[in-house]
Amino acid sequence: MPTHNPKLPARPARLIVGGLVLALTASGCAQLKGRQGYVVDPILTEAVAPGVDNRESVEKTLGRPTFVGQFSDNEYYYVSRETRQLAFARPRPVAQQVLRVRFDPAGNVVAVDKTGLELVSKISPEGDKTPTLGRHRSFFEDIFGNIGAVGAPGTGGAGGGSQGQ
Repeated sequence: MPTHNPKLPARPARLIVGGLVLALTASGCAQLKGRQGYVVDPILTEAVAPGVDNRESVEKTLGRPTFVGQFSDNEYYYVSRETRQLAFARPRPVAQQVLRVRFDPAGNVVAVDKTGLELVSKISPEGDKTPTLGRHRSFFEDIFGNIGAVGAPGTGGAGGGSQGQ
């Protein structure tokens, strides 16, 4: 009489379920790719030449800049950045390009500069406070520290008087 082993069908089922759980868990750890800013076209960025182009032709070739210079509008910046992120970790930059186009006062291109990831700085804040130079004073010293100092000679206060009078 043949014997029937009930454990045989359960083992492949467990392997299949275990494989699915492992696959779902591993898929959560896949790297996420991100792109921010200007989409760089190397042919178009090489087409911008100093002494040939002006502000209007740069905008027609490259489009509107990511941002304009902070202190004058004679600089256009086109910023592109690629990042990778693993699950819930912070995204980290893997590639970056900053294209700076400088103009003279007449609006003609003077220079075109490219930089990459080498200028990215990693800043690591120190807890909840930023370290600063200066005196370390307590809460009460901040509140009561100026009592008696206002108007004292040499402090420049109203009651101190000046020597030139």
